[in-house]
Amino acid sequence: MRLTQHTDYSLRVLLYLALVPEQLATIQQISEAYGISRNHLMKVVHKLVKTGFVESVRGQGGGIRLNKAPQDIGIGKVIRAMEPDIALVECLRPDNTCVITPACKLPPILNKALAAFFRELDRYTLKDLLPASARNELATLLNIRN
Repeated sequence: MRLTQHTDYSLRVLLYLALVPEQLATIQQISEAYGISRNHLMKVVHKLVKTGFVESVRGQGGGIRLNKAPQDIGIGKVIRAMEPDIALVECLRPDNTCVITPACKLPPILNKALAAFFRELDRYTLKDLLPASARNELATLLNIRN
């Protein structure tokens, strides 16, 4: 299984915002911190706002911030919201045209594996990704000065 770059960037944005809970951050700041495309991050942030993980504040001095506490942002929920098509193979997609699907034993196995994947992810929140022991190092690596 491979998650999209969109999901990867979504998790990075959420981590960044969790490191600056008392501040508004800009897409430009996050882009520079990670060395990734500002234009791509704009699309990621738009979806994070649309799905309710992030709040956008418009106007002079505006920016973005978490819309929920880190302990209320489940990693599994984020990935489900960001991944447009989590089906691992064609036979798990709604538009499946594989001719062997009626006799194939692979789909139920893959469905169980995917369910196990999400069960594990659902055990963690954004807060779990930011233990006190890692916060300073992450902030330093991202050039965040509080």
